[in-house]
Amino acid sequence: MEKKLTISREELKKLNKNELCRMILDMQETVQKNEEIISEKERLIAESESRIDILTQEVKFLQAQRFGRKSEMTDNEASENVQIAMDFVFNEAEATADTSGEEETVTVAEHIRRCRQKGKQEEDLSKLPKAEPKQCEINDAKLAELFPNGYRELPVDILTTIEHIPAKFYVQEYHVHVYCAKDDNSHIVRADAPGKLFGKGLASASVVTGVLNGKYTNGLPFYRIEQEFERNDVPISWQTMANWTVMASERYFSLVLDRMKEQLFTHRVIHCDETPMLVTKDGRKAGSKSYMWVYRSNVFDPDPVVIFDYQKSRHYSHPQNFLEDFRGVLVTDGFEAYHKLARLRPKDLTVAGCWVHMNRKFKDALKGLGKSGQKTAAGSIAQEAVDRIGKIFDLDNKLDEMTSEKRLQIRKEELKPLVDEFFAWLQEHRRDVTLKSLTGKAMTYALNQEEYLRVFLNDGDVPMENNAAERAIRPFCIGKKNWVMSDTIHGAEASGIVYSIVETAKANNLKPYEYMRYLLTMIPQHMNDTSLDFLDDLMPWSDKLPEECRKLRPVEMK
Repeated sequence: MEKKLTISREELKKLNKNELCRMILDMQETVQKNEEIISEKERLIAESESRIDILTQEVKFLQAQRFGRKSEMTDNEASENVQIAMDFVFNEAEATADTSGEEETVTVAEHIRRCRQKGKQEEDLSKLPKAEPKQCEINDAKLAELFPNGYRELPVDILTTIEHIPAKFYVQEYHVHVYCAKDDNSHIVRADAPGKLFGKGLASASVVTGVLNGKYTNGLPFYRIEQEFERNDVPISWQTMANWTVMASERYFSLVLDRMKEQLFTHRVIHCDETPMLVTKDGRKAGSKSYMWVYRSNVFDPDPVVIFDYQKSRHYSHPQNFLEDFRGVLVTDGFEAYHKLARLRPKDLTVAGCWVHMNRKFKDALKGLGKSGQKTAAGSIAQEAVDRIGKIFDLDNKLDEMTSEKRLQIRKEELKPLVDEFFAWLQEHRRDVTLKSLTGKAMTYALNQEEYLRVFLNDGDVPMENNAAERAIRPFCIGKKNWVMSDTIHGAEASGIVYSIVETAKANNLKPYEYMRYLLTMIPQHMNDTSLDFLDDLMPWSDKLPEECRKLRPVEMK
């Protein structure tokens, strides 16, 4: 029988005490159930709103990644940079007035224009070969027509340009003269001649280096290099180029790589990073990820070394095997494989965290929140985290030119209090945001990495960030967007060797093409030596390298 939802006054008067009590209890039970239902619905709504908020942040962040500015600067930082640029443009006169007296200024209507520094062009061109001057003259008949009463020649006007000659290919024959004694045919002497790189093939040091430089310095895939060769009537297939790469790496460059590893392990601080790549024929199902690991010496150390190491996975055993002979500090991101390595070797290996990676997560949170969301509590927390980290970076960047001891002293006196305040502030505000939001995840990451992020405070040689490794691996990441994948494991390993030579050459201010050509010219001449001591003079930091391998001015590495 269905219960009546309402009751009249007359009916209520007819009820006895027990019936009234039962009715009140039923009403209380109904109210309680309704409150529980409402509470559950409110909880579900709150969870849904939180989930919607998190998904909205992720969508905004992905949109910013896909369509937004690629810089890691926040909107505020970008605005400041724009303002600085605008100030320079509109205050150009004041900016010019503050420059060194070595530069002239020429007053032009309504603005002041800076002229090129005297002697700079001559310095820039001093390392380039100079061709025979071309004479631009007027013939005698024309001069007689122009000057009937005679003429005299004024000082010559010199115009300077830089000329470019596209790649040239030509066939070089070496006619090697052979001699023997008149009375003894067994006594034969052969004139010196350059040796072949690979058996009886047509490969020369210059053409192989051109192929390697095209792919590993300039990021061109082999098929594009093949097309360029075809346009110059040179019939060399990309398969041949790939074979040359493997043979040059295994036969010659690997000798240099072994010495580079020895040099790397003399450094007390090493940077490390890794990036995925595809290898089509590695015995696994299609699409399986392989990884290229990079190891780089500390930015504060001379004779920089950059080594790429191909491996089939991201397992911690790969850096464990590579760094078996290393004792010191490994600067990395927050990947757990590195932390496991540190736990396995607590006595001789320390892992230092990267503040840039941590700061990036808070900046990503700001991107995910969007302009409107940045005004919320989560936005203000993310922005304050970025501001606090920025102050720490600003102070530490001023210490770059100091000695390790002085840097450590200032870090302990001035930086440590700021770092302590930062992590205490994170703990205090951790519950003010949803832990699954981008801001919450950034705070959790920072607190979980605190042990590793504090390492730089106790060692003046350890930088705050792992940018050195990221800069070293960036050419590989750019290159793989063009050539997409490696065909075989041998090819991937060879690529790691060549990238090691190229990036170490660049880090030591060498011209990669000239350096690789020099190696492929000199090493074959010593292949029959019983000792490898000749390699000492061929290393990228050797002062015995020819001047043609060196750049005019050093590259700013930090």
